[in-house]
Amino acid sequence: MTEKPKKIALSVVMVTPDSFETLRTTSTALRRQTVCDRLEVVVVGPSSVRVDLDEEALSDFASWQFVEVAKTDSSSEMRAAGIQAASAPVVALTEDHCFPARGWAEALIARHAEPWAGVGALFSNANPGSTVSWANFVIEYGDWIDPGKGGEIHHIGGHNSSYKRDLLLAYGDRLPDILEAESAMQWDLARQGQRFYLEPRARMIHLNFARFRPSIQLRFCGGRLFAANRARQWSLGKRLFFTLASPLIPLIRTSRCVRTLIDSGRSDLLPRVLPTMMLLLTFDGLGEMMGYASGSGNSMQWLTGIEFHRQRFLKKPDLDTSAALATASKAPLE
Repeated sequence: MTEKPKKIALSVVMVTPDSFETLRTTSTALRRQTVCDRLEVVVVGPSSVRVDLDEEALSDFASWQFVEVAKTDSSSEMRAAGIQAASAPVVALTEDHCFPARGWAEALIARHAEPWAGVGALFSNANPGSTVSWANFVIEYGDWIDPGKGGEIHHIGGHNSSYKRDLLLAYGDRLPDILEAESAMQWDLARQGQRFYLEPRARMIHLNFARFRPSIQLRFCGGRLFAANRARQWSLGKRLFFTLASPLIPLIRTSRCVRTLIDSGRSDLLPRVLPTMMLLLTFDGLGEMMGYASGSGNSMQWLTGIEFHRQRFLKKPDLDTSAALATASKAPLE
C-alpha cells in the first residue's frame, strides 16, 4: 500500500475475478479525475491479482490497497469486502465496463457533504450503434439517462453509485446478501428514513450487452436475483401473490421504459428499440417469477461469470471501449 499526505474523501471499490488488467480502463478513467489525489482505490480480487498489480497506475491516488478474497463467484461478496476495508466515509462502486467521466468524483464528494445516504450519476450508452445495447441500457439505466435533471430521487443506479459507508456497514454480516440487489437495499434504506440524490455533474459511460442470446440469460438471471432479494423477508402468501402476478411485470416495465424514453427526449428510439425491449423484459419477468417462487438459485454466480470482460458481448469491442474512455476523459460539465 502506498499513501500520500492527502485527506481521503472517497474510496472507490474495484472488483476483479482474475487480474488487474481487467480493471485497466476503469483505472485509467479514475486517474483522470479532477480530484484523483483525494481518492482511495480499493482493488478486490484473488491472489492472482498480485502478479500484475500495476502500482505505477495506482500511484496518482491519495491511497490504494489490495484486498484478497478466496472466492470470486459472487461480485456482491467482493464488493462487501472492499467496502469493509475502505477508509473514507463515502464509498463508490465501479465496474470494469463503466467509466466515470472527469468531474464524477468531485461532484460526488461535494454532494455527499450533505446528508444523502446515496448519490448517483447520470449514464450514457457507450455503444449506441446496437439495438440490443439500447434495449439493455434503457432497462438497466433508463431512469438516469444523460442528459437529465438532478435532485432528490427514489433510487439510484446499481453497481455504479456512492453511499455513506457507515450505513452499509450497519448491515453487518448481511452486507454481501443485501448488495446482490441494490434497488432492494435502497428501498430498505428509504424505509429507515434515508434519502438519495441524483447528481447531474457526475456522469458514467456504460458499455451494454449488444448480443441477443446472452442478453436473454442476463435479463432472466437479473430478474430472478432481484425478485429473490426483494422477497427475502416476505410471507409465503405474499410470495405466492407476486409469483402469480409476475406475467404483468413485462407490461408494467415496458410502460415505464416507454415513459422514460419520452420524458428524456429520446422518443425517436422507440420504433427501433421497443420490440427488442419488450422481448427482453419478458425474460426478465420470467426470471422474477422464478425468484419469487423458488429463490435466486445460482443466479448470482452466473451473473458474476458474465459481469466482467464485457468485450465478449459487444459487436465492436475495441472501438466501443476506446470511444467510451475518450468520452469519459472529456472536460467535466460546468
